[in-house]
Amino acid sequence: MDRALWTARVLACLAILVLPAAPLRAADLPPQPRLTGDTRIHDPSVIEVDGRYAAFGTGEQGIYRGAIKVKTSPEGVNWTDAGAIGKGVPKWAIGSLGYQPTNVWAPSVSRRGGTVFLYYCLSSFGSNASAIGLMTNASFDARKPGEGWQDQGLVLMSTPRDDFNAIDPFRADASDGRAYLAFGSFWSGIKLRELDPATGRLIKEDTPTFALAGRQGGAVEASSILEHQGKFYLFVSFDQCCKGMASTYNIRVGRADRIQGPYLDRDGKDMAQGGGSLVLATTGRFIGPGGQEAVKTSKGDMLAYHYYDADDGGASKLQFSPLFWTADGWPELGPL
Repeated sequence: MDRALWTARVLACLAILVLPAAPLRAADLPPQPRLTGDTRIHDPSVIEVDGRYAAFGTGEQGIYRGAIKVKTSPEGVNWTDAGAIGKGVPKWAIGSLGYQPTNVWAPSVSRRGGTVFLYYCLSSFGSNASAIGLMTNASFDARKPGEGWQDQGLVLMSTPRDDFNAIDPFRADASDGRAYLAFGSFWSGIKLRELDPATGRLIKEDTPTFALAGRQGGAVEASSILEHQGKFYLFVSFDQCCKGMASTYNIRVGRADRIQGPYLDRDGKDMAQGGGSLVLATTGRFIGPGGQEAVKTSKGDMLAYHYYDADDGGASKLQFSPLFWTADGWPELGPL
């Protein structure tokens, strides 16, 4: 054998031996937890306080007349219904929007110091005459998550004259102490504006609006932002929710060096131009996963989302699962 060829083959073999192990893929990860109890919820947002968990979701017509629904859990696995926050839609809604919404959508809960902030939205399908409101709670108890809330009224709204839709709010508290509100659905996509960390309102009325993600008017919504090892991760839902077993929701993600973006997917495509790497799509009986929020807990980074259960007539249910991180810094979920 030619000496040069022999040397080349030896070097190639050595290179293979010293290659780093490939990061675990979803099939190699621990499976997502099997939740028990009453997990029926839509657009879930989960918070951990004093080791207990509470989940908030979109209201439904019935005894609570569309108020935010609440679940509670001692460990984030077994869930119990905890009623709702009051009864009905906030009284300020009709005066601001000019119509009476039937229920409260997509609540988003977070904590800053001793105060728990709960953002929510009011709208109707197919319209961007929408509003984002805020409730606060200075004595939140995860065992009684429906109690102690004070409605602070309107934070932000959109009208048919605007090119965005003021729904699906998410508060992001960055490690530098600043706070931001991500929001948006369809129209021109996901936006970001800065908040006053203490009041939870816009830091000023003319604070800049940053465009984070868009699909040229197509379906992108339910944004949430997670800070991890100096990077920011934007999770969104693509495609159609709210259709039971016909839903096509799927969860996407991009990464940025700054909370304001730009957020690029694994292929380097800007989410503002339709990019977004797939995190989870329909799998078996888990139809249309989406409406997700990333949250930091004592167990690590977690992702709360809903899916439509094909084994239960398409009922919308909660999943609350650990996020794992690849060697190159991308979030993944274990298998369902």
